Amino acid sequence: MGKRREVVASSKQNIDMEYDSSSDEETTSLGKKALLSMATLNSGEDMEVEETNTPEKKDNEPKEFKNRQRVMLLCSRGITARHRHLMSDLQALLPHAKKDSKLDSKSKLYILNELADINNCNNCIYFEGRKHTDLYMWISKTPNGPSIKFHVTNIHTMSELHLTGNCLKGSRPIVSFDKTFDSTPHYKLIKEVLLQNFSTPTTSRRIKPFVDHVITFSIVDGRIWFRNYQIVEKDDGTKKEKEMSLVEIGPRFVLQVMRIFDGSFCGSTLYKNGEFVSPNMVRRFQKQEMSMKYTARLNKNLDHAKRLEEANNLPSDPLDEVFQ
Repeated sequence: MGKRREVVASSKQNIDMEYDSSSDEETTSLGKKALLSMATLNSGEDMEVEETNTPEKKDNEPKEFKNRQRVMLLCSRGITARHRHLMSDLQALLPHAKKDSKLDSKSKLYILNELADINNCNNCIYFEGRKHTDLYMWISKTPNGPSIKFHVTNIHTMSELHLTGNCLKGSRPIVSFDKTFDSTPHYKLIKEVLLQNFSTPTTSRRIKPFVDHVITFSIVDGRIWFRNYQIVEKDDGTKKEKEMSLVEIGPRFVLQVMRIFDGSFCGSTLYKNGEFVSPNMVRRFQKQEMSMKYTARLNKNLDHAKRLEEANNLPSDPLDEVFQ
């Protein structure tokens, strides 16, 4: 601004020097006004050129990474009350999750990609209920995949357990994984998908600035066990470092991998668990065992009746006719 004032003042002095010798007052006044306006415009252009020459930030500088993960949480029609309570417990644990209404269709799962796009979510957790007994969990990275289908067993909600652990609602968890997740490629993929869905980003609006609970995923007997613990600090006053312990909060459930798909809720199969047995087959084997027990008991009763009949059919005594 100081340079601009100097340019305008010098232009005014030059204009006065040029028009002092002229006799026509009207022409001199009009000429002075025109030249003054041109001088101000030229000074403005000079200032713009000077401002553009200021050094800018380099484009090669690495930008700060921001975790913007959001999870859409929904279920299908026909789930039981326990399954619904489990979903509400997970929603309370994940402040970056957004709950949606129930999905009517169980075959057209590609609709979930559109719903996630509408809700501005890039992850999806979908609970699928079958026959009012079985629960399946889909975890997908929308819209391009991959997606994983789990069978959920051993479900215990927070209302059922009545554990002593407690944590602040909306606090960020520490997500812990078993070292077995780094052993095979499909476990590495599962670890990455679970981490992106269950780790709360710092950019979420509903989080609290506290870290007071731990979510653990451990692999035992080929299944993934989910547990949630509170971090408790004990200060006796005698030691400098505080003693830390874990108290379970809940919920509890066990995940068994069924398939890993290339796309989101579709695509080719990347991994298939050969040890997985469908719950329909388990119920079929149980019914066969019960039917075998029934047939064995029925055959035993028939054998007993046959032995009684043979015992009653004694050979005839010839002396019975003498004493009639």
